[in-house]
Amino acid sequence: SGAHPVGSCHVDRSGFDGPWAEDPLKFDNSYFVDMLNTKYVKETTSAGNPQFRNKDKGIMMLISDLALLEAPYKQYVEKYAADQDAFFEDFTAAWTKLQELGCSDLRETL
Repeated sequence: SGAHPVGSCHVDRSGFDGPWAEDPLKFDNSYFVDMLNTKYVKETTSAGNPQFRNKDKGIMMLISDLALLEAPYKQYVEKYAADQDAFFEDFTAAWTKLQELGCSDLRETL
């Protein structure tokens, strides 16, 4: 769910439909806040895939998103919902690691 704070699903591409956040172009911690504080109703997309939606906010979650509310992952959802800077810091470290994996001496050119 690393990139789910931004963007949307498109039923013609993934079989799922809708954004994870009210402003899908804004990178913030609202994905985690909404996961903890928003009620979702199970639905089936037009492609026949199960997902969860909050019609009032116009947002959705996948089964894999809501699985983060179970141990041991819930501690991170709670941490990032309460502290956007902690989310940004951890995301930056993970993103940098992904970008540099298998590359040497990349840090000096960034």
